[in-house]
Amino acid sequence: MDKKTLALKAVEAKKVSLPAYSSFHVGAAILTEDGKVYSGGNIETSSYSLTICAERTALFKAISEGERKFKAIAIASDAPEFCPPCGACRQVMYDLCGDIDIIMINHKEELKTLKLSEMLPFPFGDNELK
Repeated sequence: MDKKTLALKAVEAKKVSLPAYSSFHVGAAILTEDGKVYSGGNIETSSYSLTICAERTALFKAISEGERKFKAIAIASDAPEFCPPCGACRQVMYDLCGDIDIIMINHKEELKTLKLSEMLPFPFGDNELK
């Protein structure tokens, strides 16, 4: 699957988001190594710390279906420019996905792709726990 197709699936995933408080819709679509796509939207609750981002929704859906190997994740939001993943999502992706491609799409359908290692250059991981 090409990057643009995956990014457009993230745009589509914004429709299922539930940003009850911020009204900021985010969609994500994660691509497995065998070509499956799992998508999700951000979900907010009145207890803000229990809110879940679109990236983690998509990733956790994939993990719960037995997926363990990922190639890329695409992110779309209501922001006119590119929307990077938050710090919590970067850490979760580092732990569960490795150094995957992060594909961001803006309102002009332009893409920006970075490796996760570029967004999280000094990560905390398994090595620090041994």
